[in-house]
Amino acid sequence: MESPQPQQQQQQGPKKRGRKPKPKEEKEQQQQQSASKMKEGKKAHQPSVDEKYTQWKSLVPVLYDWLANHNLTDGSVPNTLVIANCEVVKPRVAAAEHISQFNEEARSPFVKKYKTIIHPGEVNRIRELPQSSRIVATHTDSPDVLIWDVEAQPNRHAVLGATHSRPDLILTGHQDNAEFALAMCPTEPYVLSGGKDKSVVLWSIQDHITTTATDPTKSPGSGGSIIKQNKPGEGNDKAADGPSLGPRGVFCGHEDTVEDVTFCPSSAQEFCSVGDDSCLILWDARVGTGPTVKVEKAHNADLHCVDWNPHDDNLILTGSADHTVRMFDRRNLTSNGIGSPIYKFEGHKAAVLCVQWSPDKSSVFGSSAEDGLLNIWDYDKVGKKVERASRSPSAPAGLFFQHAGHRDKVVDFHWNASDPWTVVSVSDDCDTTGGGGTLQIWRMSDLIYRPEEEVLAELEKFKSHVISCATKA
Repeated sequence: MESPQPQQQQQQGPKKRGRKPKPKEEKEQQQQQSASKMKEGKKAHQPSVDEKYTQWKSLVPVLYDWLANHNLTDGSVPNTLVIANCEVVKPRVAAAEHISQFNEEARSPFVKKYKTIIHPGEVNRIRELPQSSRIVATHTDSPDVLIWDVEAQPNRHAVLGATHSRPDLILTGHQDNAEFALAMCPTEPYVLSGGKDKSVVLWSIQDHITTTATDPTKSPGSGGSIIKQNKPGEGNDKAADGPSLGPRGVFCGHEDTVEDVTFCPSSAQEFCSVGDDSCLILWDARVGTGPTVKVEKAHNADLHCVDWNPHDDNLILTGSADHTVRMFDRRNLTSNGIGSPIYKFEGHKAAVLCVQWSPDKSSVFGSSAEDGLLNIWDYDKVGKKVERASRSPSAPAGLFFQHAGHRDKVVDFHWNASDPWTVVSVSDDCDTTGGGGTLQIWRMSDLIYRPEEEVLAELEKFKSHVISCATKA
């Protein structure tokens, strides 16, 4: 059994991603929707969301080695940050054993709530500090980033009218709401954020965390927060809201809302950001607060997400409202001043909201979108004859698995670094399920991602075993 760290937000209702469409965009969208409806009328019957879901559900025992479905809280309770322990069943446990009890409207027995924090506002994004799993940062509809020591926070009862919990630390520096762009540094206790003020803000919470947070040989003890409180006169201490901390740097270069940020895996000083200006920008805090490299027109629309390859510092993924995922090499980012990706992955039918590289294989990554799908890709398979021959002729190059267990947009997902090929994904299913979204933990069958020769060799062994048993009988 594994107990990873999925902390997931509960939202009161569906929330539109990013900035609102401008009047011209609204008109263009209406025209596109009208044209789309006319085309659909001429086509044969397209499967409904329910039909696609039913088809997916019937294939679960074949596609997955493990799957848990957990409904999140609806709008009948206040905004909450829920910390849960999730049991991940070991490999080779037949999916059919627990899928027979699959109930999309119920809560999974494998997801056990550990603590509830009453959050001041909707929780739009959660990120965990790699140096200490008890420290998490959250984005809400405000300019501030909230830092929580989830071990020290009291467990609250989520009832309407309850006063919100007090953050352990408030990171200030944005001049307008910062709702989605949030990242934690893999190498140092640094926090990165982007917002509607078009800026990227960097904080170091090093001095606010005791040595017990980053030293595994020391125990933090059973009581008290590992986040130090400001002394009188330090910072902009808001007694009612919690101690605050100003930024180490404010980086300006975007011309519209910053939608996502991420650190270089090997450097706390290097990071990148994407935004509604269709730009990908690389920064280096050592050389100033201006862009190191600015990639114009990285996509043909707003950029929603970005991730830096933990196995190869040169590879960066971006996802956009143009429905595509693009891979860039930072050694050759542009051509004639315009973004020049290595490859464009085209498999989604709506805006891409999240991309993340796999911790298990350097060429594998996932992407989730407003079409309700979470696609798993392998760049190594792009263009290979073996890959082309084995997949459907209509399948996009590199796509080798599609998780279709959500009925609405998949707003976030995360690979489990402790359990290979295990993923946790969250969707905003408020309209379709009457709840506050769906959390799913799943691991695809290893027959899907293992090398073909290994699978064939194992099948031959199994066949020989069956023949041997039959002969003895």
